[in-house]
Amino acid sequence: MDERVFIGIGSNLGPRHATIHAGVRDLDTHAAIRVVRLSLLIETDPIGPPGQGPYLNAACEVRTSLGPEGLLEEMLRVERRHGRERPHEQRWGARTLDLDLLEFGDRRIEKPGLIVPHPRMRRREFVLAPLRSIGWRPA
Repeated sequence: MDERVFIGIGSNLGPRHATIHAGVRDLDTHAAIRVVRLSLLIETDPIGPPGQGPYLNAACEVRTSLGPEGLLEEMLRVERRHGRERPHEQRWGARTLDLDLLEFGDRRIEKPGLIVPHPRMRRREFVLAPLRSIGWRPA
């Protein structure tokens, strides 16, 4: 059975609109991932080190037969394809593409490198506004 999953998306480097849409297309081309809905894109001020440009933020709902770890690995692969190098970047710094696993069905997961639901999502309007635009409701 496919799980209902929500992914947060952000970009503040390069062609932001194009990168977000390409990243979502990349997810959707995976045999075990189907993008159901993509939110509106909203522009927000960056959080983190000074000197960054504004972010475009979005969210998407997907259905997947992958487990949480498998989906996360695919998300990281898509980020790398679009120029993100997590090991070499500054925490909360500028990035070409940021994909965050926000919710994975009703699962609660707490492992190194994977916490679901995302621990800060409910305190970030730049995550909540796109989620609400695609029909997400808090549990």
